[in-house]
Amino acid sequence: MTKQALRWISGLTVALAMGGSAQAIEVGGLKFDDGAKVAGKDLKLNGAGMRTRFGFKVYALVLYLPEKKDTPAGVLESSGPRRFSLGLLREVTGDELGQAFIAGITANTDKAERSKFVNQLAQFGEAFVNIPQGKKGDIITVDWVPDTGTVMTYNGKPLGDPMKDIAFYNAVLKIWLGEKPVDSTLKPQLLGKS
Repeated sequence: MTKQALRWISGLTVALAMGGSAQAIEVGGLKFDDGAKVAGKDLKLNGAGMRTRFGFKVYALVLYLPEKKDTPAGVLESSGPRRFSLGLLREVTGDELGQAFIAGITANTDKAERSKFVNQLAQFGEAFVNIPQGKKGDIITVDWVPDTGTVMTYNGKPLGDPMKDIAFYNAVLKIWLGEKPVDSTLKPQLLGKS
């Protein structure tokens, strides 16, 4: 066999091995895929990190986009589907989760902006009431699906109805990417900068 044939077979073997299994990343002890498929479109891992509070691990967060973006504006203006997955690293009630999300949205949006999606805010908060007790390792996935809206799942099961406004999805992302992020170390991690 020629050297060229051996290189070709070797390259094919590596490509098959890589293509045959999804790569995973680990954040806070939880494993996440390094890509996602939303609305039939392949998304790339943009960034990942862990939220800590007073030295305690709270959750792992991963952000997937059609193309990598390294600025908050780039992420918020990204067209097509998007996803973030949040993996709990401690027990928490659904009410506590809902309150934390709403507080993060409130801190990073003004009253006029929130008034445009007040119904979606209420719907979002109500969705968390359906989670009696979140456990370590539980996963909340929040997708932006064009022509459908914000779609949430909890451990793979639907959580509430789709919320139609892209501005609302962006308001949720601003919890971590806004001017007052809930965790200043998580923001650059989601942007792939650290």
